[in-house]
Amino acid sequence: MAALTKDRPTKRRAQGSHSDPVAAGKNIFSGALVVLNATDYAEPATAATGLRVRGVAIHPSNNSNGVNGDGTIVTNTGAHLFKNAGDIDRSDIGSTAYITDDQTVTADSTDSSAVGRIEDVETNGVWVFID
Repeated sequence: MAALTKDRPTKRRAQGSHSDPVAAGKNIFSGALVVLNATDYAEPATAATGLRVRGVAIHPSNNSNGVNGDGTIVTNTGAHLFKNAGDIDRSDIGSTAYITDDQTVTADSTDSSAVGRIEDVETNGVWVFID
């Protein structure tokens, strides 16, 4: 490729925003914690190892009847409020939160993948920063 010789309309994606193809048979709700599975398709988070967190779904994507990649999902990173599995308290601030399900986090890393850094703990949930 040669250097530009005229103006170019460069596409831009908002910082912390991702767009991924959805795994076959998966229904992702708006507000769900989304991960990439072993085959690099997006699905709702579950307690399992080897998953890579992408962010929180900003809209739903129902690929229940489709094959891999029939749907797409847009996610955002940053700080999000999740339900507390009941084992996170203020002494966990700065530690890593792990997946319980697509809306709940835990301090227990057993058979689970990391979500992000615990930023704050409130009575109604846990603020977790997703990179």
